[in-house]
Amino acid sequence: MAFTAEKLIKIRRQLHQIPEIGMEEFETSAKLMAIIKSLPQTFLEIKTWKTAILVHVQGKNPSKTIGYRTDIDGLPVTEQTGLPYASKHAGRMHACGHDIHMTVALGILSHFAEVQPECNLTFLFQPSEEILSGGKQVYESGVMDEWMPDEIYAFHDNPQLPAGTIGCRLGTLFAGTCEIHATFTGKSGHAAYPHMANDMVVAGAQFVNQIQTIVSRNVDPIQSGVVTLGHFEAGTTGNVIAGKCQIDGTIRALTQVNNRLIQKRVEAIAKGVAQAFDCQLDLKLEQGGYYPVENNDQTTKAFIDFMQANPEVDFVETQPAMTGEDFGFLLSKIPGTMFWLGVDSPYSLHSEYLAPKEEAIFAGVKAMVAYIEHRQTEVFAAKY
Repeated sequence: MAFTAEKLIKIRRQLHQIPEIGMEEFETSAKLMAIIKSLPQTFLEIKTWKTAILVHVQGKNPSKTIGYRTDIDGLPVTEQTGLPYASKHAGRMHACGHDIHMTVALGILSHFAEVQPECNLTFLFQPSEEILSGGKQVYESGVMDEWMPDEIYAFHDNPQLPAGTIGCRLGTLFAGTCEIHATFTGKSGHAAYPHMANDMVVAGAQFVNQIQTIVSRNVDPIQSGVVTLGHFEAGTTGNVIAGKCQIDGTIRALTQVNNRLIQKRVEAIAKGVAQAFDCQLDLKLEQGGYYPVENNDQTTKAFIDFMQANPEVDFVETQPAMTGEDFGFLLSKIPGTMFWLGVDSPYSLHSEYLAPKEEAIFAGVKAMVAYIEHRQTEVFAAKY
């Protein structure tokens, strides 16, 4: 029997108690596998790759494949919700709501394990969305190749939307991100003899100041970009000139073109500072699979049209967000759509107090089951 709302809430609470960091989701993966194995297996095939699980549902008319992806990792956050089913793992929490994501995916899968779909379905339970670009790793491993979707869908929970509301937009939903790690190395010395040292506080300060011109003077003002340097570390005490400075930050942009533009300007400025201050530079710009989440026009129009016409769905058109998501990499390879699912919480994603409203789970399951059934029989039959 397809999972009821009560069953799904129970599953979500079990998953919420066992959050694990990316590529270490061993208990989570085992729990997911036990639930998946409890479903009717008539139409199902299962593969694993590290902590990832792939489930293929054989369709009656298997000429096409629809994909559905969920992420399974948690965050290094100490939960402060006080809930009776709070995290049992010290310093770990599903503070980004991936427990909600997994539960909705299991609900959709439980339906199609009983009601054979017309086309094939591939469910990806993906590790390490928060770090290490798990989606990119799974894709590049080749484990998906045999069951590669023709189009793919995923959602992210949204505390700012009412519980169960579906939000989406044509074009970019989330920004692409790139991490900045810059180390400037000069020569430490006595504060009274600056001419005998090479001060990396001054070099780092110049780098920070010049970075502020990138978006304001390089990115088209009609478009968007963010460069934030959130970590600056140099020196040990006030009367010693620092010989090393470590600066870390992030780039956010709504297109890959602008993300690359900003990366190139960061690199040029860092090299210029190193040359000007006659110091060594170690610069790492790490984007991995965190590309902009650029929704495919055709799948997204079909998705929005269906959700707007469905009287059981509360749909809103949303603005792009500067949050990052490695589903952007999969969308760069496979046409598809990411959307928001409202969970109505006063606390933001990644907050130690995040407590999503659980009625959103069954609403998300119903909406996606209905959409997949519609898509496979009416829209998906046409080539795009």
